[in-house]
Amino acid sequence: MTDVTTAERRTGSQATFALRELWRALLGGLAAIWRALRRIIDVPLTVVIGAVKTITPLGWIVVVSAVVSFGLAFVLGWAEFAYIGFALAAGMLAACGYLFGRATYRVAIELNPRRVTAGDRAMGRMEVVNTGHRPVLPTRMELAVGEGLAEFVVPRLAPGAEDESLFAIPTERRALIVAGPAVSVRGDQLGLLRRTTTWTDQVELFVHPKITRIAATARGLVKDLEGQTTKAITDSDLAFHALRAYEPGDDIRNVHWRSSARTGQLMVRQYQETRRSQLLLLMSADRRFYLSDDEFELAVSALASIAVEVAAEESELDVVWENARLRERTPMTLLDDTCRIQQIDSRYGSLREFARTIGARLPDPSLVIAVVGSIATHKELHALSTLYPTDTPVIVVRTAADEDPGLRKVGNAVVATVTALSELAGLLQRAGR
Repeated sequence: MTDVTTAERRTGSQATFALRELWRALLGGLAAIWRALRRIIDVPLTVVIGAVKTITPLGWIVVVSAVVSFGLAFVLGWAEFAYIGFALAAGMLAACGYLFGRATYRVAIELNPRRVTAGDRAMGRMEVVNTGHRPVLPTRMELAVGEGLAEFVVPRLAPGAEDESLFAIPTERRALIVAGPAVSVRGDQLGLLRRTTTWTDQVELFVHPKITRIAATARGLVKDLEGQTTKAITDSDLAFHALRAYEPGDDIRNVHWRSSARTGQLMVRQYQETRRSQLLLLMSADRRFYLSDDEFELAVSALASIAVEVAAEESELDVVWENARLRERTPMTLLDDTCRIQQIDSRYGSLREFARTIGARLPDPSLVIAVVGSIATHKELHALSTLYPTDTPVIVVRTAADEDPGLRKVGNAVVATVTALSELAGLLQRAGR
């Protein structure tokens, strides 16, 4: 009886194993059939999708109008609608003839120079070379330049022939201008169909803000090697301050033995704390602080002028605005990053909150310079000044195109109202004094 039961179990296990293998083979076969069907379907589907993408909005209007015309002709029996449908369909068929043809181009975009100051001249060059073995028919080439679009007509090119097109780039205002990609366009004259081919990547042109020279005597903008002394008293530093009586826990190395022998009690040295010059340069790009675009551009120029001077002297520097921290390794990288500053709707509720949040991730500064617009209120500037210790100078550069330049004290901060970039150096010198 036991042998029969064991045999039945073996037979059942073998049957279960065979069913599982059959199910796996069936699933594998279905998957192979699906992959084959996809390969068969993908080819015409890709062709259909590509053909649909070539139809412009005007082309879709023509297609829909032709379908509606044929439908009305069939339902109402009006021959006029049939004629309209045939005319529209014939137009679409004729437009298809302009899509055929293969271009064998090598396209290059060059900007000279890649970095300019606002107002300077910048030129671009697009070179198109026929790398094929057959002539290429005339083609229209489109090149996006900033928010504009430049169009060029490339003539018929023989094998190995090239065509060169020059274009000027508007650089009146600070900006990061992206040129490209270069796109060749094939299509009919009515604009019913349009087939494009992209030939290049995008190329960046940095239009730097105008800057002014800042005098090296301005407070906090001078390179220092040993640090600046402060009013804070410490038991260990470089700048000697005074002697005091020994207290339990003092470092025995600070005992001044000659004075101790003369007074009869242990005397230890005290020092003035010295700190490396660490400038924190803030700019709020919140649009609610600026009266106009010109005022905002003046603020960016002021920020760049101060930052470039400090970076050139290799002093410690942090430059931040709401969306990023600028790279201060070299003046050039710093100016490149200022091209990306744009007016925004700040996520911070106040100027103080912005400075507090940003400063929490940075070293403690020995000098703070904040750049804002004319709409920043005295209340907000006073709140900003109370964020820092009293021994940390705070200078606010306030740009205002329609006011008189000058200095005033707001809380712990010195507010310099700047109406033109040429006033910045003088006001900073006065604020430092």
